[in-house]
Amino acid sequence: MDPTLIVITGAASGIGLHLAQHFKNERVPLVLIDLQWGSWGESSSISPLCHFIEGDVSQPSTWEKVLQRAKDIHLPISHLINCAGVIRPGFLIDYAISDIDYHLDINTKGTILGTTIIGREMKFQEFGHIINVSSLAGLAPVSGLSLYVASKFAVRGFSLSVAAELRHFGVDVSVICPDLVNTPMLDLQLNYPEEAKLTFSGPSTVLQPEDIVREILQLMQKPKLQVSVPTSRGLLAKIAGAWPAFAEIFRSSLEKKGRKNLKSLRK
Repeated sequence: MDPTLIVITGAASGIGLHLAQHFKNERVPLVLIDLQWGSWGESSSISPLCHFIEGDVSQPSTWEKVLQRAKDIHLPISHLINCAGVIRPGFLIDYAISDIDYHLDINTKGTILGTTIIGREMKFQEFGHIINVSSLAGLAPVSGLSLYVASKFAVRGFSLSVAAELRHFGVDVSVICPDLVNTPMLDLQLNYPEEAKLTFSGPSTVLQPEDIVREILQLMQKPKLQVSVPTSRGLLAKIAGAWPAFAEIFRSSLEKKGRKNLKSLRK
């Protein structure tokens, strides 16, 4: 499907920012959403094709602004890419009670709300593609990141469920589950060496935002229900999710590797 108007959440940093920059360079009309905009979003004169909305994705009013903006510029929304996400590592005995809402509001509610409101619009127009960013932590349990895991499991489960509902109306829904990516979320986790050690238990070479942009572009050309990045780590995560007791056998070695990689990245 050729894009007509792409909506991207979390577009001020990380994967969302790199996606927005790619499509801006391709001169694709964009509606970009973030809670706070830096210098890139201060002026729409950067590109007349970029439309900035400052808002909380967990609030219906933000998504109503998106629909109104699309109507104002007379373009149907062909793609919604939900990249907005947060993480705050913490063990159950330590994290603040407010951290529960923090993860579920942005990661889960924001994605569900956007998919619902924009998905209904796409159903009406009988075309569209929604891509929701989950995580390998949406496939397997990760101690120390239980709230993040809960939020991303929900994103994945919801996406796969509504995909079956919307395909009858010509609308695709995909969920992408990346491993650790070099974004501000990685930098934050470096400050939590114990809680986040399993995050860093993969290859010493960390994925770059451009790697995920490339995967998303491929999804846009050939929609799939679910994609893990990389595929090999995705397979391991699926095994750990299906047989968590079996995965416990490898916990010590994974934690050891994670501590080593984390220490190296902190240097």
